[in-house]
Amino acid sequence: MFTQLRKAARALRPATAAEREVAYLNEATDRIDLEYRQRAVDRGMFRNAGF
Repeated sequence: MFTQLRKAARALRPATAAEREVAYLNEATDRIDLEYRQRAVDRGMFRNAGF
């Protein structure tokens, strides 16, 4: 029973910055796109609050 509750809780929690970064990098279509995306992540695309 608790296993099902843990799974539901994990499904409802927001993704962490690291998880969003990995998902963004995994969407790269080729090496050039991957390098571009890596530079964007290194610049703080997912970590800066903006304010």
